[in-house]
Amino acid sequence: MAAETSTEVAKTAKQSVLKEEVIVERQWLKLSETTYTDPFGKTRTWETVKRTGNKKGVTADGVAVIAVLQRTLHYDCIVLVKQFRPPINGYCLEFPAGLIEENESAESAALRELKEETGYKGEVIECTPALCLDPGMSNSTTHIVSVIINGDEAENTRPKQNLGEFFVEVVTLPKNDLLQRIDELVAEEQLAVDARVYTYALALKRAAEKPLQVPFMKF
Repeated sequence: MAAETSTEVAKTAKQSVLKEEVIVERQWLKLSETTYTDPFGKTRTWETVKRTGNKKGVTADGVAVIAVLQRTLHYDCIVLVKQFRPPINGYCLEFPAGLIEENESAESAALRELKEETGYKGEVIECTPALCLDPGMSNSTTHIVSVIINGDEAENTRPKQNLGEFFVEVVTLPKNDLLQRIDELVAEEQLAVDARVYTYALALKRAAEKPLQVPFMKF
């Protein structure tokens, strides 16, 4: 069957960027005016935020780590971090995350960031392709890396962070009721929550629900 096309919008040429002009650039970010064509060939402009620099040998800007802490006789827990974020003037609950260094793989970056921010040593079990974070504003991309932490290993019983000049608090929440615990924490501490964290928690809750039972009908 042939694919259907909307009758409201005529078939048009592919949209594309024509040029970018930097408005202002600082150490880490730059604001540009992006000129592009819309579906009807009309020229339009868009304000775009991008990271500065041009790292070699990287597949995305950064990584976010879904880390599951597993310990004998304990519920599995998700390891999160809480840190102050100046753009929102408040604290945010997030996955451990950070930028990929030059010629570093996403998996190596994930394990490094996890160790630095939480002190835990983990094992990568899955890594997504490069994913967009906020394509309406920026070209920033990330890999989401799933990691298992063996909490029974000696170095994971008393993890030590290596933060340098950053300030990050580790928060571990039970995986089996992650959404409820996040909601309780938000109500208690007035936290913001990273969209990736809340979406993951919501997906866990939905996956655990029983499917809708459709009554059997006789004909």
